[in-house]
Amino acid sequence: MKKLLLAFVIITFSCDNDPINVDVLIKGGTIHNGSGEKGYEGNIAIKDDTIYYVGKRGNFIAAKTIDASGKVVSPGFINMLSWGYNTLMQDGRSLSDLKQGVTLEVFGEGTSPGPSGSVKSNNYISFGEAMQNLESNGVSTNIASYLGATTVRIQEIGYANRKANSDEMESMRNIVKLAMMQGAIGIGSSLIYAPADYANTYELVELSKVASSYGGRYISHIRNEDEYVLDAVDELIEISERADIPAEIYHLKSSTKPYWHLLDSIISKVEKARDKGLKITADMYTYPAASTGLTGVIPTWVQEGGREAWINRMKRPEIRERLFKDIREELKKQPPETILMVGFNKNSVAKKYRGLTIAQASELRGESPEQTIVDLIIEDGSRIQCIYFSMSEDNIRKKIKLPWVSFDSDAGSYSDISKDFITHPRAFGSFVRVLGKYVRDEKLISMEEAIRRLSGFAADNLGINKRGYLKQGYYADIVIFDPKIVDDQATFEEPLQFAIGIEQVFVNGVQVISNGEHTGEFPGRFIKGSGFSVSDK
Repeated sequence: MKKLLLAFVIITFSCDNDPINVDVLIKGGTIHNGSGEKGYEGNIAIKDDTIYYVGKRGNFIAAKTIDASGKVVSPGFINMLSWGYNTLMQDGRSLSDLKQGVTLEVFGEGTSPGPSGSVKSNNYISFGEAMQNLESNGVSTNIASYLGATTVRIQEIGYANRKANSDEMESMRNIVKLAMMQGAIGIGSSLIYAPADYANTYELVELSKVASSYGGRYISHIRNEDEYVLDAVDELIEISERADIPAEIYHLKSSTKPYWHLLDSIISKVEKARDKGLKITADMYTYPAASTGLTGVIPTWVQEGGREAWINRMKRPEIRERLFKDIREELKKQPPETILMVGFNKNSVAKKYRGLTIAQASELRGESPEQTIVDLIIEDGSRIQCIYFSMSEDNIRKKIKLPWVSFDSDAGSYSDISKDFITHPRAFGSFVRVLGKYVRDEKLISMEEAIRRLSGFAADNLGINKRGYLKQGYYADIVIFDPKIVDDQATFEEPLQFAIGIEQVFVNGVQVISNGEHTGEFPGRFIKGSGFSVSDK
């Protein structure tokens, strides 16, 4: 009996120490697994698209070995709000995000890639088809999306400023049901814009109830972010309670200087709701300026009917007097010198006004700021993308310390920086800015906490499987970076600059960034939410 036991021990020991063949071995790095636990020096083995091993053992034979000594090894980061769908269809490399360690882009703030079109016109594209089209087109990051509540409303009601009737509500519920089964994460709303803000709380609750029945989430650009921001937070909490659904606030903020002080009250409301057992979270970008169209200071009552209709409406003399008055009220909170114009539809307009503030353009044109805003929109035929310097750096730091806040870019994902355009620097720096400025330089939070909120915490909030952590059996979305140099380079003056310090990135076990450069690989997948009808998500 003793001989048999000894033989078993020898065989077991021998098996544990036999070399194991893997595709990639990442050795000697400081592993932060996404849970918030303290990092440790160890090894990670990748086989096919999966993490085969995480720990101290090193007896592997690898087709490729990466020495990560002195570097941090972490799960891939999750961009909780990306506008990258269209830019990624044009160029799937996603360099502005990949070079920050982002391996999952999440769409759906109000509008989503689908559904769109009309069945009768034979141009209908469902939510699932639109997402699958991007995967098939070739993309280096993984992709996921909420179903946009605005998209649902447009499908049934168009751009009319009215409540949905009972038949329309039932049709909208069915759209949500189908999208959830096709892999939507949940419902995403954007209630500060038309026609989104034409939806009342009841409508949002009803759509969210359907999403909840499939294990989905609700996420919202809440209805107001300045004077009435507390009421807007109350509405989100109410939707969460009534629909029995986890809810998240997009890019948490208290906007414009007169209302910066309300951030403390927002935090208090959220934490009281969390103490009651509600699953309320938020995300943020790491800059004190927002970016949206000039629609940010134009009332939504004038925007009914879609872009062409409201631009034509603004030409009418009887409309303009009321419109100018409302814009003047907005400019008291957001002065013309704090609104920088960056994105235009027509080159002729862009050449003259891109890079100018509304105050500068107003002086150049010899007219009031409100008239400048309205007439430039008419001349360009677009909402004109702007950067709004509307937030407090102190509030940014306060939000970064909150354990229930993850991160986003609220921007497209760009690869060709030789093109003639300007954008917000958050597209190129929002994530590495956490690691460089706020972890290393200012020491606001620890490295392990930052990585938790960039990866594992965000994945949990999305309800997706086998992502966000460095664990055996999880998909191999992995980032290796140098904590001494990782940093954002983009500025408001020169935004088109890639981040530095992210050295290696793997998506589904395939290396997409090698020594800081793109490998030409496009292994990204459409990551589906909990309602997807196939078990393998």
